[in-house]
Amino acid sequence: MKLQFASRSENEAFARVTVAAFVSQLDPTMDELTDLKTVISEAVTNSIIHGYDNNPSGVVTISAEIVGEEVTIYVSDEGNGIEDLEMARQPLYTSKPDMERSGMGFTIMENFMDEFEVNSEPGAGTTIRMKKRIESKKALYN
Repeated sequence: MKLQFASRSENEAFARVTVAAFVSQLDPTMDELTDLKTVISEAVTNSIIHGYDNNPSGVVTISAEIVGEEVTIYVSDEGNGIEDLEMARQPLYTSKPDMERSGMGFTIMENFMDEFEVNSEPGAGTTIRMKKRIESKKALYN
């Protein structure tokens, strides 16, 4: 699945629901679905606010692939990129303190997913790769 949309905050909900619908074919639990929606919200919001500085002319791209019981999701932008990736991944760090950002986006994504990777180049954008194994509800009832 591949999805591209303008970097507008109102598209964050659209992205979250679209990825949830795609992953629903694996019959995830409600907790798994909530985790996935949360990480999509965090990643898309980061692209919009940090990658594009709320400029709606940017494009956020999400691609997702299911292999077996695992979903791999990529969220990318061609925005500002991250100057200091190590610092940005620290809990509570935010480059936008004036916007009352919590600085927990990367921490949340890392904790909710089985694998999490960030690649970024200043001035060229950021790509986040996340992977999660879905424990089908069907298995819970057998």
